[in-house]
Amino acid sequence: MNGPDRAPYRLIHQDMLLARPAKRSLVNDPARFILASMIAGQAAGFGCLPAHLGLPDDSYYRMLALYFPGAAPAASERSLSDLPEHGDLVKLLLSERAHERKAEIWLADIVATACTGQDHLWQDLGLQSRGELNKLMWIAFPGLARANSGDMKWKKFLYRQVCSREGIYVCPAPSCGVCQDYAKCFGPEN
Repeated sequence: MNGPDRAPYRLIHQDMLLARPAKRSLVNDPARFILASMIAGQAAGFGCLPAHLGLPDDSYYRMLALYFPGAAPAASERSLSDLPEHGDLVKLLLSERAHERKAEIWLADIVATACTGQDHLWQDLGLQSRGELNKLMWIAFPGLARANSGDMKWKKFLYRQVCSREGIYVCPAPSCGVCQDYAKCFGPEN
């Protein structure tokens, strides 16, 4: 079972995660809903993230314990190739974080890891829509969300930000050449 046939499983898994008791201050934390969506998407086979969302084991277990106490970690056999820009992407994201929650540190690593995928960033993260990714960016990295005033595709935008900080002005995202929406991203900007 894959693709749309897995969507009901995804929603059931997400609801089960959100039903777990969390500290009162975290129950309505928007990062909790985003993380639940990513974990459920990954468990249902959506996205490209490897086991533990690409986080080191100890970080993944701390995140689960904080937001979803007692949840069993999802298993995955997916692996990603090394991304030379991973550190630069994490550094960019952390430089623009909201400084409101611990999850921002984990989300920076997760987003940078998902940039290795072959689809749009929201799909590579296993999220349900680009709207969820926009929400993640506004919650965790509001400086970047404000800077993306032209609603550029997120992976392209993040790479442009990294490259412009390094003084490089021709900078495609790693998987743009194989994307079915290449013309939409690299056509004339509106």
